Amino acid sequence: MAERKSRGSGAGGAADGAAPGTPIKGGAKRRRKSSAEVIDVGGPADEARSKAPKDPEADERADGEAEPETGGDGEGEADEPIEGADVDAAAAAIEPDDVLDAPEEAVPAERGSSLARRDPMALYLRETRRYPLLTPEEERDLATRLVEHGDTQAARKLIEANLRLVVKIAYEYRRAHKNLLDLVQEGNIGLIQAVSKFDPYRGVKLSSYAAFWIRAYILKFILNNWRLVKIGTTQAQRKLFFNLRKEREKLEQLGFQPTTALLAEKLDVPEKEVIEMERRLAAPEASLDAPLGSAGDDDGSRTRLDYLPSDDVRPDRAVAQSEFSELLRGKLEAFARTLEGREQTIFRERWLTDEPLTLQEIGDRYQVSRERARQLEKRMLDRLKKYLEAELGTSVDIGALSRE
Repeated sequence: MAERKSRGSGAGGAADGAAPGTPIKGGAKRRRKSSAEVIDVGGPADEARSKAPKDPEADERADGEAEPETGGDGEGEADEPIEGADVDAAAAAIEPDDVLDAPEEAVPAERGSSLARRDPMALYLRETRRYPLLTPEEERDLATRLVEHGDTQAARKLIEANLRLVVKIAYEYRRAHKNLLDLVQEGNIGLIQAVSKFDPYRGVKLSSYAAFWIRAYILKFILNNWRLVKIGTTQAQRKLFFNLRKEREKLEQLGFQPTTALLAEKLDVPEKEVIEMERRLAAPEASLDAPLGSAGDDDGSRTRLDYLPSDDVRPDRAVAQSEFSELLRGKLEAFARTLEGREQTIFRERWLTDEPLTLQEIGDRYQVSRERARQLEKRMLDRLKKYLEAELGTSVDIGALSRE
């Protein structure tokens, strides 16, 4: 014990003469406490070590072997040893006062343990690289087998070898559609169509021939999905959809005023088609069921659909037309009773039935020519015209009626 005290006093003497930055006794205690709070080794061995009874003599031996730190009174006190150099570095980087006052927080997960974002396009490109490209000889042999024998395996190899061509062409239209995989899917359909129609005896590469089909299907998809309401349905409208803006910019660069007449002349389409397409592209989509006013207004529940004109017949006109039809039907029945023989047959079988007979059928029934049947019908219609003018006036135009 005397030796321990002398060593402690010697160390204390050295501490008295040390520089002002030398740590003191209180700082050592606080640093030990902060290191114990921050570092959680938490293993089974440490838990057992914390529950085991302490040996005073072992603590004295540890105090004697450790390097002491002196306080102002010159008495030395050793720090408790901490396992692991990384723990010492982590504890030294933390301010003691901040750790003592800070609440206990959960340790965030490491950056390396987080899940990486999955890119479907990158995965698809990785899959396409599994299929090797074909040499001209292999391509010609596979295409010949497909044409002559209908070999589906040969068609599959031709399609798989050109999947990267579809991706390359789809990248050219990536600004026109947000989802690039949709364009790739439509391009693959065009590739299948190209392989089914490819003729290997013309001396043309499949990639050169398939590029037109791939672009055609991609452009059709973009046009059909540009908006909820289709913009271009005819050939002229499709041409305007893809070329109107580019032609306008071209004329402006050349110093011309891009009028509708000039644009129609350059694109070889009617001027009214240019006006209609400009109106469609400029106007946004509008819902017919969206309310026009606010909830507090009297017209808040009204929609655009309520203000559109209806194609239905007005109720007063529908009633008038129904009454006139009934009246006309009665007059025609009364006129039919005034006819006899062939004229009555022509009138009932040609004008009062849903499935009228032809003049030839009537002529065959009465053993007359088709021309004679037409003359009998004309004479009957003249009598009908005079009868309806006498009964209804000029409300019915008999001359406009015809069964031919």
